[in-house]
Amino acid sequence: LGSAHLSPQRLRRTMAARVKAHELRGLTKAEMLKKLDELKTELSQLRVASVTGGAASKLAKIKIVRKGIARVLTVYNQTQKAKLRETYADSKYMPLDLRAKKTRKMRRALTKDELSRVTVKALKKKQNFPMRRFAVTA
Repeated sequence: LGSAHLSPQRLRRTMAARVKAHELRGLTKAEMLKKLDELKTELSQLRVASVTGGAASKLAKIKIVRKGIARVLTVYNQTQKAKLRETYADSKYMPLDLRAKKTRKMRRALTKDELSRVTVKALKKKQNFPMRRFAVTA
């Protein structure tokens, strides 16, 4: 059931519980986990209400709470990964999931330094046999 059949007043009340990602980024790890726990308990209560034939506003709120849980988990995981990247920043090796994704071809491509390297033989050839210059007559 969607929220299309709700009155505007009811819709505003249900939308008030939305979790905003930028607000979550300011929270600590413990606060985020607490928020997640609250949302999960609210979701279980709403599911019970939907089974027992609760109001339409409660049925519409299930989707909002689910999305809120997803937001909290996303921000939580992003912050965890960012902290891990900071710890591994100076180390020689980095876990695969923290490395830049790019594409397989890009990851295997030579670096700019490797591309610019020239063998001794090629260097001598370049110095001894420079490109010829031709005078073009019109």
